[in-house]
Amino acid sequence: MTEHNSPEKLASEARAILARILESGGTAALKPKDRLAIPPQGMPEQDPKIRRGNISEVALGYTEEQARIEAMRCLQCKNAPCMKGCPVIIDIPGFVSAVSDGDFQKAIDIIKGNSLLPAVCGRVCPQETQCQEPCTVGKSLKDPSKSVSIGRIERFVADWERENGKIMTPSVKPDTGKKVAIIGSGPASLVVAADVRREGHSVTIFEAFHKPGGVMLYGIPEFRLPKKIVQMEIDTLAAMGVNIVTNFVVGKTRKLLDLLNKDGFDAIFIGTGAGLPKFMDVEGENLVGVFSANEYLTRANLMKAYDRQNAKTPIYTSKKVAVLGGGNVAMDAARTAIRLGAQEVHLIYRRTEKEMPARIEEVGHAKEEGVIFHMLENAKRFMGDEFGRVNKAECLRYELGEPDSSGRRRPVEIKGSEFIIDIDTVIVAIGNDSNPLIKQTTEGLEANKWGNIIVDENQKTSIDRVYAGGDIVLGAATVILAMGEGRRAAKSINELLGKNAG
Repeated sequence: MTEHNSPEKLASEARAILARILESGGTAALKPKDRLAIPPQGMPEQDPKIRRGNISEVALGYTEEQARIEAMRCLQCKNAPCMKGCPVIIDIPGFVSAVSDGDFQKAIDIIKGNSLLPAVCGRVCPQETQCQEPCTVGKSLKDPSKSVSIGRIERFVADWERENGKIMTPSVKPDTGKKVAIIGSGPASLVVAADVRREGHSVTIFEAFHKPGGVMLYGIPEFRLPKKIVQMEIDTLAAMGVNIVTNFVVGKTRKLLDLLNKDGFDAIFIGTGAGLPKFMDVEGENLVGVFSANEYLTRANLMKAYDRQNAKTPIYTSKKVAVLGGGNVAMDAARTAIRLGAQEVHLIYRRTEKEMPARIEEVGHAKEEGVIFHMLENAKRFMGDEFGRVNKAECLRYELGEPDSSGRRRPVEIKGSEFIIDIDTVIVAIGNDSNPLIKQTTEGLEANKWGNIIVDENQKTSIDRVYAGGDIVLGAATVILAMGEGRRAAKSINELLGKNAG
């Protein structure tokens, strides 16, 4: 473990810093220049050599002293630029100030006024490109990495609430007699379920898998987001009276419009996500040993294939893995392959690291764990042995051209640069599309050319009483963006049902 990430060393340094601040008059005595001089608090982590062999969470979380010190770095700007970068507009200065004062209950109460999943968002949301990017501290120090670590503080507060038994079941208003169906159980759907149920409406979640939680359960690995945290959110909904039906595929088990016209639901929210994997359409993609990241991660996460003795699903045994892509899913797949025993994991990306959409923290963790990065390269075709198993990939080298529609410089292949690498497993992690099942089985439901459902500013679809949000609308996005859409959809559904009350 690098010294700066040693839990013991970080905790000791934090205790000493906090003691000095308190002896000098506490937070009230801190001037802006004093706050800017407080060192950013590193995140305690597992040693890379150790965590390669387990699926436990890598980041260990702030200590109480670290959380308070990091919160004291906040300048409490009157214009709160951090809030403008938050999709659900949490009162960030308010909860950060409460943490600096040591009032963690006040802090979590402020957060939960806008966000129902702080333990999740504090771990997996890209704060560095959302609330932390406009942070005045980072700008004052001319270093974005030194912005106040809002996400880490949020995680600390959420963990404090859970570990101290402070989680309370939200109150529910008297029964209205209205019924709402929610399709899918990812972050957008969980927000809708909670907000609609609080108003007294009956809520039923229909989930295609055998466990609820959506991408938080099947997509994000245990070492980034422990499943017990997701389960606690599900348990809270159940305690509120939300009915959760698993192994139910809307569009197949039951058509969407039948829920409205035959089953008596008064409104529907579609939150089925973007779970249809994209492939490269290259030669050899059907060979044994070539997987979508979705399948690979679902087997490892949802079905716990890493526990080979007890898992109810097999997973491919690999020695030399090629992961294609540069996003968080690619990092998750590469780091999972290492934990499943691969001797070498090669991440192949056709741009440079600067253009990678993955979080900087995830890229750093992957490198620490031994993932080998190949920039400005991509696979052209895959080759197999006499048994139809992949054993080689022919790759091309690239250079960067002019920016494309994403704002990133376009990768341009270098003619004649082909070369061969030996591999026994390929994981394709180049993005996802929306599952077309509901669109194909629902007459009148409008979608764009990518299959994303079209909604208005209130998240309403082209069908009356049917709303949608999250990745099925946005394409593959973030947990907090999905939650923001869920919050808007719930408001619209509650207004609709309120008008039709009685």
